[in-house]
This record gives sequence, structure tokens and C-alpha cells, in this order.
Amino acid sequence: MSIYRIAHLSDPHLPPPPDAFGWKDVVTKRLLSRVAWRRKRKVHRPEVLAALVADLKAANPDHVVISGDLTNFASHTEIMAARAWLESLGPASDFTVSPGNHDALAGAGGPERFAAWTPWLGDAGEAAFPQVRVRGPAAIFNLCSAVPTAPHLATGRLGAEQLERLDAALADPVHAERFRIVVLHHPPQKGAVSRRKALDDQDALRAVLARRGADLVLHGHAHEALVGAVLGPNGSVIPVLGVPSASARPGGHSPARWHAIEIEDGPDGGRRARIVVRGIEPGRDGLAELGRYSLVDLARKATLHTDRASL
Repeated sequence: MSIYRIAHLSDPHLPPPPDAFGWKDVVTKRLLSRVAWRRKRKVHRPEVLAALVADLKAANPDHVVISGDLTNFASHTEIMAARAWLESLGPASDFTVSPGNHDALAGAGGPERFAAWTPWLGDAGEAAFPQVRVRGPAAIFNLCSAVPTAPHLATGRLGAEQLERLDAALADPVHAERFRIVVLHHPPQKGAVSRRKALDDQDALRAVLARRGADLVLHGHAHEALVGAVLGPNGSVIPVLGVPSASARPGGHSPARWHAIEIEDGPDGGRRARIVVRGIEPGRDGLAELGRYSLVDLARKATLHTDRASL
């Protein structure tokens, strides 16, 4: 029985290049982010990210999902540096990137800000959302919740147009037999993060998922390994999984992890999935396997509309 593996990592917070902050940024939100980075750079370590990427490459997944916050200040220099990092990972068609709030920290809104990442956003050849990538037995619905916000806010928003397009894409019968994965940066369930970091239109997203269904939702943003759930059609449960920052050292934050979603055909003709967790375990060198969970078990474990269960 063949297994298709999708890796999920998030929030790498790549080190900013020396010229990532210019004098014009003094009057923008980037100034606050630069001050915060002096503290955060002690948490987000490039050597930790390099070890996680090496561990992921050794596992040789079929596809990789990165759910945002590649940058810190969202400057053009950082966006281009993140593109170079993505190019170092492998072919763009093997990676899907959903931008995070730090990737849209300041400046004009709109998906065109991510034009340099177009090959990693989807197969449409444009910076637009949502996009659907069919890979093996999976259909990956890539959303963008990244929008500029006021100082001290890290909220996200999908917007009515993106949600309408997601509704239509999830309803498309061409994807009915596939394992449907919805990806965005901000968690969709209530209580996963504080209000100043939450998805503004999470109720509208949950309404789409309740109407159209999905098999799994992946997110980042919380910097924790979280398992939650939202309602699907007819009272069914859709598991929601978040991963910690891919560059977080032990201490202060949940240390770096990545998840492998292993999808295989089930005996009833449907598909089932298993989650393999790999990450840093305090007191041990390198990354190790931290557990294996069936998606059915995770759905049972999840407390509806809350995040406080940990994986």
C-alpha cells in the first residue's frame, strides 16, 4: 500500500539580511519589529532551522507545506532573501508557501507583495489566493491570511472574495475523492491565540468548512504544537494541526518541530492519515521522532473550538 508524505513546517523567521531595514522604515511598523527582533533572534536560531531542514530532507517527503512567517519585517530585501532560501530547498513545485503576518508586516496590502514567491504559492503562475495544488492523493487549498495591521496587532484576514473562491474550490467535484488539506497561517479555531493575534474572519472560514468539509487544516502562527478541531458537514469533525516555529531553540518557546502527514488508501476505499512528529527533544542532540498519531485519534483528542490540547 503506497504512502504519500506531506511535510509541514512553519514560522522559520529567517535571519534578516544586514540591509533589511532602511531609514524609511523608521516611520512604519517595521521599527517595532526591529526592536522585537533583538530579543527574538535569541529564540529563532539559524542553526536550529538548518538542523530541521536537514532532518526533513533526510525523510524525503513527497511535498512540503510552509505556513508562513519566512520574514520578520516584510521588506523587499527579506522577501528576496526568503526566495533564495526557498530555492535552496529544492524544486518550487515540491513546496507550497502560505504567507504569514510577518510577511505582510507593513506597506501596501494585496497578494502582489508576494510576487517573488509565485512558484511556491501554487500552480496558477500568479500571486493569487486561494490556489489548489493537486499532489498525489491530496488537494492542497492554499490560503493567505497575511495582511498589514496596526502596531501591536498580528491579526489575519482572508476577506470575502478569497472565502467565496475557497467555497467554490472545496465544492468542486473534481476534488471530492482527494484528501483535502486547507493551509493558512492563522489558526481557524477559537481560543488558539489571543484576540490581537487571531484571524478576524475565522467565523466565516469555519462556516465554509462546515458547509463544504475538508480532511485536515494546517496552520502556524501560535509557535506551539497544537491540535484542535472545527466542525465539518453534518456535525463531522475536521482536525486542525499547528506546529511550533521551525527555528525555535529549546527554552521559552516550544522547540522546533515538523510534522509528516502520511496519507494512504484505507480498507473501506477511503483514505486515512497518520501524523509523524519530529522535533527537538530537550537533552538530546539533533531531531528525533516524538510520536505517531492517527488522524482519527487526533480528531477524538481535539476539543472543539479550542486549541489547548497539545500534540
